Amino acid sequence: MPPASTGASISVDARTPVPSPETLAPGATPASAPADSRLTPGGPGYRRMSFALFLAGVATFALLYSTQALLPLISDDYGVAAGEASWTVAVATGGLALFVLPMSALSERFGRRTVMTASLMVAVGVGLLVPFAPSIGTLVALRAVQGAALAGLPASATAYLAEEVRPKALVTAIGLFVAGNSVGGMSGRVITGWVAQEWGWRIAVGVIGLVAVGCAVAFRLLLPAPQHFEAGSLRPRVLARAVRDHLSSPLLRRLYAIGALFMTVFGGVYTVIGYRLTEAPFSLPQGIIGSIFLVYLVGTVSASSAGRLMGRLGRRGALYTAGGTTAAGLLLSLAPSLPLVLLGLVLITAGFFAGHAVASSAVGKTATHGRAQATALYQSSYYIGSSAGSTVGALAFHSGGWAGTVGVGLLAVVGVVAITGLGTLAARTAARREDVPAH
Repeated sequence: MPPASTGASISVDARTPVPSPETLAPGATPASAPADSRLTPGGPGYRRMSFALFLAGVATFALLYSTQALLPLISDDYGVAAGEASWTVAVATGGLALFVLPMSALSERFGRRTVMTASLMVAVGVGLLVPFAPSIGTLVALRAVQGAALAGLPASATAYLAEEVRPKALVTAIGLFVAGNSVGGMSGRVITGWVAQEWGWRIAVGVIGLVAVGCAVAFRLLLPAPQHFEAGSLRPRVLARAVRDHLSSPLLRRLYAIGALFMTVFGGVYTVIGYRLTEAPFSLPQGIIGSIFLVYLVGTVSASSAGRLMGRLGRRGALYTAGGTTAAGLLLSLAPSLPLVLLGLVLITAGFFAGHAVASSAVGKTATHGRAQATALYQSSYYIGSSAGSTVGALAFHSGGWAGTVGVGLLAVVGVVAITGLGTLAARTAARREDVPAH
């Protein structure tokens, strides 16, 4: 994809970066940063940066999916069906998908750290109001606002990492951020499950709000000031050109579709699993159902190991492996045995987080300018997949039981494999044209 004059930040390898106004002390003047000053594992600031973004990931997923494990209780409280209750998840992820691109534009102008901080604070504030929602309509509206507020995190975080971390360490750094997502998703669901069993779903989501407050404060205190950010333009024409450039890239289009399809599987499975486990032959209590989400720890490991997997198998090989693992988990989850269902969830979770880490890091590497817009388009596709998975998965469960939800997931995995196969074919065709063996 040829570079375009967008006014947005471009590859840190291609030009000497200059600190943005948000990084300068009062009275200081901009100065060129050394080309080798980007963060690297073991170097100064890398651990603080990693832990700060890990906490941001925890807060984001804990808030975004705070109602997912509680849907059966929300259905009972408001007297609504599973499909209607699932909107409390779908509108949050949908709001994030809708606003992630505008938020990424703000981060190009005002700075990654500024936008991430503001997004977390607004989302946390709304999260503290959620327990007091008097009706399902009010709850859905609050969740939509919360999702829109969280939109400033994902694209800005990936762009921050692409600018501040050395290229060789980028997959690992993004994997740690994605691992934070998995820990947030896990802890949010486990905490809400046990708290809700004793004190109800409203207290449970209130506790998540307080946990997110602590994460947001620690994030702002720990995250190093960016040294390689360059303020871009907010002109619609400039932003539209950057988006057009990214959408004209076949590789980026494939990565966006892969992210959406992986999240369709994940969103559908984890929206519906609580309903399945409350029914016969399992009939599990809410606390135990919440603890099922401890399998998210597998996602923490698989996401942080994605760099090594890609080093051994290449990007497409890693995506094939992730898709195959996810499909195997879906098929295992059909068994009427709780241990086999849990093993299925382990495989689904491992495959999803590995695939997501590989695809999202590839977007950051592929985009040579307007990284915030490139990653925002990925995140938008990703969360559209989540909304679609939550809604379609719930409808499939209502009409065909768990087998219906699994069927939706398997179709999405087939899509991942097919799109990756197109990439393999395109790479081999290009290699033949250049008379260079494909790897």
